[in-house]
Amino acid sequence: MKPFLRSFFTTLSILMLTIVAFLAGFFVHEYLSVERASFPILTQAYEILLKHGYSDIPPDPTLEHGMIRGMIAAYGDPYTSFVEPIQHELETNTLQGTFGGIGADLSHDSSGYFILYPYPNSPANKAGVREGDRLLQVNNLEVAPETSMDEIQATLRGPVGEVVQLRVARPPEYAEFPISITREEIGLPSVTWHIEPSEPRLGIIQINVIAATTVDEILTATDDLEGRGASAFVIDLRNNSGGLLDTGIDIARIYLNSGVIIEQQYRGKPIETYGVDAPGELADLPLVIFINQNTASAAEIIAGSLQANHRAILIGTPTYGKDTIQLVFELGDGSSLHVTAARWWIPNSEISSPSIGIQPDILIDPQFTSPIDPYILTAIDYLFPN
Repeated sequence: MKPFLRSFFTTLSILMLTIVAFLAGFFVHEYLSVERASFPILTQAYEILLKHGYSDIPPDPTLEHGMIRGMIAAYGDPYTSFVEPIQHELETNTLQGTFGGIGADLSHDSSGYFILYPYPNSPANKAGVREGDRLLQVNNLEVAPETSMDEIQATLRGPVGEVVQLRVARPPEYAEFPISITREEIGLPSVTWHIEPSEPRLGIIQINVIAATTVDEILTATDDLEGRGASAFVIDLRNNSGGLLDTGIDIARIYLNSGVIIEQQYRGKPIETYGVDAPGELADLPLVIFINQNTASAAEIIAGSLQANHRAILIGTPTYGKDTIQLVFELGDGSSLHVTAARWWIPNSEISSPSIGIQPDILIDPQFTSPIDPYILTAIDYLFPN
């Protein structure tokens, strides 16, 4: 067998299983061994390409990645997917809520070049990066307008304590010079919050992704909003596609006194039930939840379980309807395979298909327009009827 195919089959055969959340999931580390499969037709096709193809065979791992995508397409599950190394690293950072980095946003200037916006007191700020500096190089990566944003971000990130070398050009003269920055732990907030301007008694907590830090962020947000006069709250889950399954369950727990949150089942395994053992810290707060067609997976667990336990009403449009769990298998080159491995459901609630999803208690017409968000108007009318 050719070395390329031997490498390909080895990659498929022995995987380090790093189960991170993708829409709904959890962390586990173990090694998975599977019996090596035989693909004689694939081997034959590869030999024909190698011998007769006019073009050169793509270098590793391009061809392997293409083979994996083809295998997934033939497998036929809409949520089983392949993620390349850079995207997998960024996704993992998002779900962990922190990463080793320099603390700066990237944008484009009028000429299409990448420019830096350092956070206050960040490693980039302390090292001398200024707002608007044009980024020309990160370590060995030459940065041009056509360079992938994901590739730049992945190169800027890395182990805390390591030094990353930048080359920048500073306007208006765009003189070029190097900057050395020592990476520090940078937080990725999963929650934003504010007092509703039209109703100062209403606190809005928007959960953008369900990450490892989200429960603590919700508690911080609630304390801050209560201190500023909020007496009722909105949990805004619109356009939240999910995150960590365990965190989604824990978020539901902090708002419930009792009850079942979800049941789940892996193929060939018994049903597992997740419920509330003790009253949650925020179980008595007046609450409504915003949902829409892009509310999915772990976000649906939060919304559906609070609705089913009569804890909060849902305002909006039917959710996406994703009731499956994906395990993320990290492959040898840092890419990952997201595999549908289980199904979850909420007792006394319906989430039966992507075309149905969880139904709101108060339906918002998506075509309705108003100077004030109709979701906000509806929440105010419900929470403050007088």
